Amino acid sequence: MTPIRRSPKRGGIDLGGTKIQAIVVDAQNTVIGQARCPTPHDGGPEAVADAMAAALREAGSSAGVEPSSLRGVGVGSPGEVDAATGAVSNAKNLPAWTESFPLGTKLSGALGTRVAVGNDVGVATHAEYELGAGRGHDSVLGVFWGTGVGGGLILGGKQWHGRGSAGEIGHMVVKRDGARCPCGNHGCMEAYAGRSAMESEARRRVEDGEHTDLFKLMAKHGKPRLTSGIWERALDHGDKLAEQLIARAVKALGAGIASAVNLLDPEIVILGGGLGVRFGERLSPEIRRHMEKNLFDHEHPPEFEVAALGDFGGALGAALLVA
Repeated sequence: MTPIRRSPKRGGIDLGGTKIQAIVVDAQNTVIGQARCPTPHDGGPEAVADAMAAALREAGSSAGVEPSSLRGVGVGSPGEVDAATGAVSNAKNLPAWTESFPLGTKLSGALGTRVAVGNDVGVATHAEYELGAGRGHDSVLGVFWGTGVGGGLILGGKQWHGRGSAGEIGHMVVKRDGARCPCGNHGCMEAYAGRSAMESEARRRVEDGEHTDLFKLMAKHGKPRLTSGIWERALDHGDKLAEQLIARAVKALGAGIASAVNLLDPEIVILGGGLGVRFGERLSPEIRRHMEKNLFDHEHPPEFEVAALGDFGGALGAALLVA
């Protein structure tokens, strides 16, 4: 039987709370095909997996390759990832995804090639370490500000997973007995800075009589949620509620990042994620200021950079899983 000849090209899929980004890269990790689609919010994990496969096929088409000819496809997924089996469970920022779902097996069958699955923020941090802002550093703290707030760690030149859930910086407590977090605890950084929690707080304040154009902008632009782009438009329009909630998020990010730095002492902090990349130039100086005022060692703060790989960071990190 003649063996299937595999291309050196690889696929990468970044699964987020609002979007799915799929890419095809060559042997030098150059993006040669891409596709993006909204993350389904009906149909549970099956619908999400189908959308992921469709996005990768579209990216493959734009690169002129069939998915089955790829060396493999990597996936960065939120939730608890079993890297050995490709199963994902407890993806709290995705609807109806608490039980274990065989994401790797499902995608491998749909695409006709092997699939490796890793934690979304972990692979994005690894991509920045290998290809982006973290190059040349031995220790990296990745902070990915989006639907939730995730963290990734490179320590001594190696990814640090702990017992499986290391890096959950979004669930560091920044205010004792504070706001309820989507995880069920109180006072987590994500309860103040996660896009999902920020939207819930905005809705609560509107119900209490406060004014904002956030939801009018959301409807005008046909978005099902308050995306990073909607938050940006609201800030550009001088929306007071948006300004207050973003300032609240920035303060929480600074406090949480400082606590992680005080514990780990990394050489560099990299800010990524949908909100992090969108607002990196605009807000990173203020996030850094809040971080530095809470540091133990004020004389030697870490470098602080916005993710250099932008929206492709998560998908590139996923592709590196099959490098």
